[in-house]
Amino acid sequence: MQSFEPLIPGKFYHIYNKGINGENLFKSRENYPYFLSLLERHIEPVAEIYAWCLLKNHFHFLLKIREMQIKRSIQQLEANKWIDPSKAMSNLFNAYAKAINKVNGRTGGLFETPFKRKLVNSEIYLKHLVFYIHNNPVKHGFCDSIVEYPWSSYLSILSVAKDNKTMNKTLGWFDKKGDFIEFHNHHHDQKEIFEYIFDDD
Repeated sequence: MQSFEPLIPGKFYHIYNKGINGENLFKSRENYPYFLSLLERHIEPVAEIYAWCLLKNHFHFLLKIREMQIKRSIQQLEANKWIDPSKAMSNLFNAYAKAINKVNGRTGGLFETPFKRKLVNSEIYLKHLVFYIHNNPVKHGFCDSIVEYPWSSYLSILSVAKDNKTMNKTLGWFDKKGDFIEFHNHHHDQKEIFEYIFDDD
């Protein structure tokens, strides 16, 4: 059995999960923006999100655990409680599964547990992982080009507002926007990025 280390403040991680028994996580178009709203609510207080992609039965995030986590409510402030990143991830999955179950008349878990994570420990790793996450829909045959897929951070990063510091940091790994686009347009051999992939999802 594979053990999973706790999420360490200040570290980057590739986080992903998939539907239990291969079940689709996103059963209608409306599910995607709803999941993103929950992602913002539950994960942004504990982590900066640098790249993401949602596919029918799985997702990928690249995030950095905050050094000093943001307290999400007055109650937490008064209780002097910090949000545990793994607990925040669990809260995200539970909230989404509860909503999907209600709408679709299903019961039980929706996500595989535990969620998978891999420590990202170099800038070249970060760059290849950003490409891998954005290219996942092409890899799985959902589209022919990264730019065609609406449920990833690729287009969001290209159109990012100047005040979005996290997305600007993602672009910063590529020096400028043109380099970001060129890196994504370049053909990357799967063997070249294999070490940056947790498994075959």
